[in-house]
Amino acid sequence: MREFRHACELVRNGRIGDVLTVNVGVGPPSTDVYLPEQPVPDGFDYDRWLGPAPWQPYNSLRCGSYYEDGWRRIRDYSGGKMTDWGAHHFDIAQWGLGMDHAGPVEMTPPDGKEVPTLTYRYANGVTMIHGGTEGVLFTGTKGKIQVSRGLLCTWPARIGRQPIGPNDLRLYESPGHYEDWFECIRTRRRPICDVEIGCRSATVCHLGNIALWLKRPIRWDPAAERIIGDEAAARWLDRPKRAPYLVL
Repeated sequence: MREFRHACELVRNGRIGDVLTVNVGVGPPSTDVYLPEQPVPDGFDYDRWLGPAPWQPYNSLRCGSYYEDGWRRIRDYSGGKMTDWGAHHFDIAQWGLGMDHAGPVEMTPPDGKEVPTLTYRYANGVTMIHGGTEGVLFTGTKGKIQVSRGLLCTWPARIGRQPIGPNDLRLYESPGHYEDWFECIRTRRRPICDVEIGCRSATVCHLGNIALWLKRPIRWDPAAERIIGDEAAARWLDRPKRAPYLVL
């Protein structure tokens, strides 16, 4: 959507000065959910539906498609709204910060004291905060920009009225998901969000979940893509897979 690209162009061109914080408004991580066993419906291959996930007895709510009564809130299958909406909005935060090929270096969960909510820290000193806004809110030394689907607000208002000039940084302008995909097949250029960018955006979501689940800060090396100094936390970067459904 145009609003996201324009907001990131404004941020990347210094319209709000130096970026201090970014708030990303997405929901919580998934949790362990225990549901009573129900008969498996005729014709439904429940074992294959589970795939590599741990075995649990069938329940229709376990397999539902809606968040409130479905698989997306259950830790065995999902990272919750942190990975659901997070894949969209943390992606925009990374784009606006120019971090598509990097990422944060530290994730700190809330401690009930100095840290009220999950907080990320980048090597350049910018902090990214989980929650506190709709969509994404960039706060800088000279103003603020909030962006979400169909929403673009700036403080002061004149920031949003400033055009992106011919000598300013211009970001990739996609004609739409499908059109961009087909055009990149024809031209062999990379799409707006290729696999590397998608991986980096998803990594931000997963790292936040790991910190929340373990209830302790974790440090991350974006270049090596590994958790530093915490072997127990590093084991959460992968998970055991139920045979024979192995992902190699």
